[in-house]
Amino acid sequence: MTCLARQALRTGSLALLMLPALLAPLHAWAQVRDPSPAEQALDAAAFQGMDAAMAEQFPDVKSVVAVLGGRRVYTWHRDGNPDTLHDVQSAAKSALSTLVGIALGQGRLASLDQPVVALMPEWAALNPDPRAAAITLRHLLTMTAGFAVDDAAGTAPAGRPQDAWARPLGSAPGQTFAYDNALVPMLAAVLEKACGMPLADYARQALVTPLAMREPSYRRGVQMRTEDMARLGQLFLQKGVWDGRQLVPEAFVIDATRPQNAGGPPVSMPYGYMWWVLRTETPRRGFMASGYGGQLIWVYPPLDLVIAVSSTVSAESQRRGQAVQLVRTRLFAAARKRSEDTGR
Repeated sequence: MTCLARQALRTGSLALLMLPALLAPLHAWAQVRDPSPAEQALDAAAFQGMDAAMAEQFPDVKSVVAVLGGRRVYTWHRDGNPDTLHDVQSAAKSALSTLVGIALGQGRLASLDQPVVALMPEWAALNPDPRAAAITLRHLLTMTAGFAVDDAAGTAPAGRPQDAWARPLGSAPGQTFAYDNALVPMLAAVLEKACGMPLADYARQALVTPLAMREPSYRRGVQMRTEDMARLGQLFLQKGVWDGRQLVPEAFVIDATRPQNAGGPPVSMPYGYMWWVLRTETPRRGFMASGYGGQLIWVYPPLDLVIAVSSTVSAESQRRGQAVQLVRTRLFAAARKRSEDTGR
């Protein structure tokens, strides 16, 4: 493992070591594309006034990429640079889940119901509670491992995986949802063991190279382009398909983005496999990746819509919630208007 990867692991952000690579459109199975001149005119009309609103009404938001039907319909970058890397915070967890799904599809992991100690036998002696032996990969993905956690804000440091494994349990595995940043380095360590390589290398091999995403930075947590956040959402919108290839098993994607439990703080929505599930009454529910301060990958299948938002990382930005407001109001309304145009 590289030094930067170790640093990201300690901060609970290693999940994003994989983020450099996840996306594709739904209808053509190709990369997310730019609009044609005719489409661009219709897109501009639907999103008219959005730039001014972004600049004046949503000062915490730094960058937006909206993809409708596999086409970029709106992009905005406060610094004018689409290649700026942004700290995605816990949105990285959804990328880590994606790598687990890929490893499962490749046969590197046999099942989500494998006990963690079967894959990491060196951890068995670290926790004397007999219930720890029953913790599975599924429990890690659904935040139901059972460790005693009191972190309603979701900001506790992750620490080292072996130290996290040694913590006391507060409930039996599978019984209770508890948002736990320490599960990230545990899951990352399991993946490294199963894949036989540093997680950053596996991410590059499995995702970054195939999807031609820009390599993230790991110097301060994990940072990536907002465009690449949208690609992650697009990949899951398409049920794991990229350019005609099933990169993530479809069954895994479906399970990852449907409620596995009722969830809880800090987002208080149903939880899948490290994806939050929207409370929408649609045949396929919307879902999102969420990071502290307003880092969002918001996916709404009924409109074939993905919206990625990067925001300032601060307690004030977290409190104001401008990214969520922006997505649920102005951006969603503009995308719905555009989807209703006959020229879409």
